[in-house]
Amino acid sequence: MAEESITSSTKDIIKKRLASLAIFIMIGIFLAYEEPTIEIVWVTVILLLTIYLFAFEIVDVDIAAVSIMVLLGLTSLFAPIMGLEKGLVDPNRLFDGFSSNAVMSIIAVMIIGAGLDKTGIMTKVAAFILNVGGTSEKRIIPIVSSTVAFISSFMQNVGAAALFLPVVARISARSGLPMSRLLMPMGFCAILGGTVTMVGSSPLILLNDLILTSNSTLPADQQMETWGLFSVTPIGLALVATGIIYFVLAGRFVLPKSRNESSTSGEDAMQYFHDVYGLDYELFEVVVPEKSRLIGKKLDEVETRNRVRIIATKLSGQGTRVGPGALDRDTGLSAGMVLGVVADPETLDKFISHCNLKKRDELRTFAEALASTKAGIAEVVIPPRSSLIGKSARDVWMRKTYGIAMVGLHRDGNTMHEGDDIRNMPLHSGDTLVIHTTWETLMRLESDRNFVVITTEYPREELRPTKVLWAGIFFFIALGLVLFTDIRLSIALLTGAIGMVLSGVLKIEEAYEAVSWKTVFLLASLIPLGLAVQETGTAKWIADQTLSVVGDMPVWVIQMSIAVLATFFTLVMSNVGATVLLVPLAVNIALGVGADPALFALIVAIATSNSFLIPTHQVNALTMGPGGYRVPDFLRAGSVMTLLFLFVLIGMVNLIF
Repeated sequence: MAEESITSSTKDIIKKRLASLAIFIMIGIFLAYEEPTIEIVWVTVILLLTIYLFAFEIVDVDIAAVSIMVLLGLTSLFAPIMGLEKGLVDPNRLFDGFSSNAVMSIIAVMIIGAGLDKTGIMTKVAAFILNVGGTSEKRIIPIVSSTVAFISSFMQNVGAAALFLPVVARISARSGLPMSRLLMPMGFCAILGGTVTMVGSSPLILLNDLILTSNSTLPADQQMETWGLFSVTPIGLALVATGIIYFVLAGRFVLPKSRNESSTSGEDAMQYFHDVYGLDYELFEVVVPEKSRLIGKKLDEVETRNRVRIIATKLSGQGTRVGPGALDRDTGLSAGMVLGVVADPETLDKFISHCNLKKRDELRTFAEALASTKAGIAEVVIPPRSSLIGKSARDVWMRKTYGIAMVGLHRDGNTMHEGDDIRNMPLHSGDTLVIHTTWETLMRLESDRNFVVITTEYPREELRPTKVLWAGIFFFIALGLVLFTDIRLSIALLTGAIGMVLSGVLKIEEAYEAVSWKTVFLLASLIPLGLAVQETGTAKWIADQTLSVVGDMPVWVIQMSIAVLATFFTLVMSNVGATVLLVPLAVNIALGVGADPALFALIVAIATSNSFLIPTHQVNALTMGPGGYRVPDFLRAGSVMTLLFLFVLIGMVNLIF
């Protein structure tokens, strides 16, 4: 019965999809029935097919994009059958997307971001944000989103998003918040940040040139003035604020709730140690108040008696003490000290009650140093030739010497825990030690002949802090070329990317791994569709048909219609192409109704940033893979954002100008 039900359900889905496909095709034919050129008919149908494939996820979005590209290429072969004189796209230009400025730029920024992350810079930025925002989603989202929006106002939004992608990954790992809850707000605000200044996005950079071009055909009394650098700032700030407020208030409803991979692996590891060794240990952060019984005592007097292990300490005004050489049994405890404690929850509650301590609900002081990507519980075995045989953990000062805190000792099928005096027991060959340590320390133990490391599945992050200067130099070189020269964006960013490789910040293999090839193929394969929409006259036809309907309506309705057109075009073609196409049309419409043509042109240039519905924008494509997003996720969150964008844009334009 279950199989029959599944089969029936699958058939229903197939029927619905086929019906939807038929409807899309019929709508495409219906929309184009008045147009004398058959090219527009076919482009409209393919355009709707693309939207259908994205909306219903028949296949992965990158596969759908490549399929559409191939379909456009095949029109050259089947042109006679389709009633065309030639294919919808010149076969010689079909693969131009793979060498386009946008695609090469996104490859470069991914590599630059990976290089900065490899030096540890992004870890420090993430730690700072966590210190300010804690692990609260409603605090982290505004901090990250506003920072990215500010950066995006002076550089390409995809560069700002790629720069912060490793930061968000770090924050996700340390806070336990899934990437899916953080990346979309960051990406949307990176796009919105491009509207804050006239250099924040390509359409706004291009706008003044288009205005000057239009002026050459206009009489003297209709000449338009160009816009200043901060002319759009009030509108852009309002849009950014809208985006942040939207995700803070509605994020829990519209953002997907996928599980964080790091947290899942951590749960699996603790389940393993529970099943094998009976350990239910967790990591806690407690504070020693002024009246605590621990004041003046040493770790040795506290741990065994209370069956806890203190693996990190922090005193106000001093650095965090964790790892090799940081702590030993003679370390004293004082008022105001923050302790990182490993214990099972029940034992910890007794410890807190007995010693008059304060337990924190989450890691704050040690959120960076003891994050699951930095430290955890592992297994090591004492080999037959170890020099530690016959010595106890106390004899060798194990925590201080090796940076490992033993929380369990497994011998002859039995596991002894903290409180069983395991640190005074002489070690035997074959003993398994259950330890808490940093992953950096565990990597060093792998080459220490006194231990055999059993745990292999842990983050092996090889940071290169010595390369931070080179990473900074090439990052600022790339940034300087973007901001202060007219050099092509892709060349400027690739200068920084190749510099990262040549200086040793990244190995070439790591550079290749840093690139999301799914994103590359998605963007590159959609560019021929944009060419077909523009070169066959489909875009102009859609614009003409829409504007002919609203031409006699109030000015704000016409402005909204132009903004909606720009929004639609930017979903299926480059925002630059949409701007070039619509600005002349908007200027002519404005002159026809007696409105300000420069203002109508500005609406077009800003509205081409309203690209949230589907992951065709470079920023959305960049975040799709790491965030684990699907097209319906963008449709759900992006539909509301799209409407908010339109109303805030038109409202602010009429309020200010």
